[in-house]
Amino acid sequence: MNKCKGYSVMGLMAFLLVAFVAGCGTGEGGTSDINAPAAASPHRSKPAPPAAGPAPVDLGTAGNFVILAKSGISTVPNSAVTGDIGVSPIASGGITGFSETMDGTGTFSTSTQVTGKLYAADYTSPTPSNLGTAVLDMQAAYVDAAGRAADFTELGTGNIGGMTLPPATYKWSTGVSIPTDVTLKGGPNDVWIFQVAKGITQAFGTKVILTGGALAKNVFWQVAGVVALDPRAHMEGIVLSKTAITLATNATVNGRLLAQTAVTLQMNTVTQPAP
Repeated sequence: MNKCKGYSVMGLMAFLLVAFVAGCGTGEGGTSDINAPAAASPHRSKPAPPAAGPAPVDLGTAGNFVILAKSGISTVPNSAVTGDIGVSPIASGGITGFSETMDGTGTFSTSTQVTGKLYAADYTSPTPSNLGTAVLDMQAAYVDAAGRAADFTELGTGNIGGMTLPPATYKWSTGVSIPTDVTLKGGPNDVWIFQVAKGITQAFGTKVILTGGALAKNVFWQVAGVVALDPRAHMEGIVLSKTAITLATNATVNGRLLAQTAVTLQMNTVTQPAP
C-alpha cells in the first residue's frame, strides 16, 4: 500500500473525514470565520453604566471635613463624629461640649467624641490658613450647587416623603419636608442635587435611603435656610447650608455638614461618607 510521510492513504482520508465532521478550526459549513466574535468569558465583568444626573459638586478642601462651620459647632454629649471638624473665622471658643485636648503642636485638638481632629481659626499655623481656604471652598460649592440647571421643579410642592427619586437636579422655591422615608435610587456614579430656597425639615425617625449602589458622597443638599433633623432621623449626603444645621437627639448623618453659620449636635452620630 502506498505511504504518504509515514501515514497510509486510508488513514489520512479517515483523519480528514473526522476533522471535517468535527469542524476543527473552521466555522459552520467547514469554512474559516475570522470575523466570528470571541466567546464571552464567564468571568469578564460588565462595563459600568454611564453616570446619570448632574456632575458632582466640587467641595475642594471643604471635603476634608465631616463638619465645617463659620460660627460654631456644639454638642450635647455624647455624640460620635467620624472625620475632622473645623470652625472659622470663629476661634476655638466656638467649639463647645467636646472637652477637647490640645495637641502638642498646637495645630489641632482631639476629643473622645471625635474620631479625627478638631481645628479652629486661632490654632497654630498653618491651621488658620487651611481653614480659611476650606471655608471659601465651602461657599464656592454652595454657589456651584445653587447654579445648576434644574431637571425637576417644585416636586411634590416640597413634600418628598414616600418618593423614590432618580439621579437629577431638583429645585424648590419653598422649603422641603421629609415626613416619611424618601429613597434615592441609582448607581455608584450617579449624582443628586437638591436646591432648596428655604429650609429642610426631616421628621422623627424618618430616613433618606440609598439603593442600587448610590453613594452618599454623590448627594448634595444645597439649602438656603435651616436644616433641621428631628430625633432619630437619618440623613444621607452632603449638606451645604447657608445658615444653620441642627440635629435633635439621636439623629444620624452619613455625609458632611457644611454650614455658613453653626452646626448643633445633641447625642448624634455623624460619619463622613465613603470615598
